[in-house]
Amino acid sequence: MKKMRHWQDPVNAVLGIWLVLSPWVLGLQADTTVMTNGVIVGLALIAASLGAIFVPRAWEEWTESVLGLWMVASPWLLGFSSNHDATVNAVVSGIVIMVLALWVLLTDKNYNAWWHDPAH
Repeated sequence: MKKMRHWQDPVNAVLGIWLVLSPWVLGLQADTTVMTNGVIVGLALIAASLGAIFVPRAWEEWTESVLGLWMVASPWLLGFSSNHDATVNAVVSGIVIMVLALWVLLTDKNYNAWWHDPAH
């Protein structure tokens, strides 16, 4: 069996599961915007994380970073920023997702070579 390269990827998969389930756990399922956003982004995060676990590539980490950035911005872009619980959930989850994905991009020597050597 192949050794997992980054512990951050399964953590992001768990965060994806959290995003899918959080509308029901937090009692936000009545707000279809919050629910749809959480489910779609959560499923996309799970897919990107599983891809990063089984076939690691830098683009999966970039995808996770963008999904995290979207979660941070989504309360204002989708108009649910007045819902405190939904906003805190989206922003905190998004920040953690971004930090984990960027951590991998910055620390994996196979992914960060282009930061230091653009000709690579």
